[in-house]
Amino acid sequence: MPEGVVAPYFTDPTESFVLYQGDCLKLIEALGENQFDLIFADPPYFLSNGGVTCKNGKMVSVNKGKWDKSKGAVENHKFNLQWLEACQKALTPNGTIFVSGTHHTIYSIGFAMQQLGFKILNNITWFKPNPPPNLSCRYFTHTTETILWAAKSTKSKHHFNYKDMKAENGGKQMRSMWNFKPPRKAEKKHGKHPTQKPLPLIERIIRSASDPGQRVLDPFNGSGTTGIAALKQGRRYVGIELDPQYLDLTLSRYQELVPGVAEQDQPRTALGF
Repeated sequence: MPEGVVAPYFTDPTESFVLYQGDCLKLIEALGENQFDLIFADPPYFLSNGGVTCKNGKMVSVNKGKWDKSKGAVENHKFNLQWLEACQKALTPNGTIFVSGTHHTIYSIGFAMQQLGFKILNNITWFKPNPPPNLSCRYFTHTTETILWAAKSTKSKHHFNYKDMKAENGGKQMRSMWNFKPPRKAEKKHGKHPTQKPLPLIERIIRSASDPGQRVLDPFNGSGTTGIAALKQGRRYVGIELDPQYLDLTLSRYQELVPGVAEQDQPRTALGF
C-alpha cells in the first residue's frame, strides 16, 4: 500500500484489482509518481443542466448528479487542469492516457493537455450507430464521442501494439474512427451508471497501448468497465471512485469474473478525503 494512503475499499489477494473511494485529485497524488503505464479517464461532461433527452423511446432528465453540474467554463477548465496534471505525474515516462468526452468538455481537455506539455497522439472518434434522437430538432443528431490519446510528454517513447491492432483490422492499418454500440444489456445486469462505456471499446484501448502485467488507472471508476476490461486483458488495475454505490457495482461485476474471492473477506473502507 502506498505511503500515506489508507486501506483501499477493495483489493484482491494478488493486488491486481484495487479500488479506492475518495477524491481522485488527492488519491492520485497519494499513489505516487511514475506508477501507471496506461490511464483511461471518462471525466464529468458537465451536462446536468436540467434538460431532457430521449432514452429507450422515453423522455428522461439529463441530470446525472452533483458531480456532473457545470460551474462555468473557467472553473470546469481549472478542474480539468488539476486532474490531468495529477495523472501526468502518475504516468510512467513512456505511459499514455486516453480521455473520452463530447464537445461540452473535450476542447477544454485538449487545451489543458497542451498547457501541461502532453503529446497528443490521436483524436479517436467513437461512432455510435444507434444514437438517441435529437428532441429539439434544432441540431444535427449527436452520434459521436471523442477520445484523445496522449503521451506523458513530447519526450515519451509511447507504447503502441501496432501489429495487434492491424491484425484486429483484417491486416489493414486501424483507423481512428471506431464503431461500437453502447453497453449491452448484459453489461448492466448488476446495475447502471449514467455514463457507462461499452466493454469492447475499453478492451481495445487497453490492448492497443499496454501489455499484460502492466498497471492501468481509471481516476473516474464509475461502474468499473475499465477494471473489468483490464482484468480480462491480464493487466493490473487501480480504480478511484467518489461514490461507494458504484464501487459496489464494480465489485459485483468483478465477482462475476472471479467468483472465488469472497466479498465479505475484503476491506470496505471510506477514505475520508
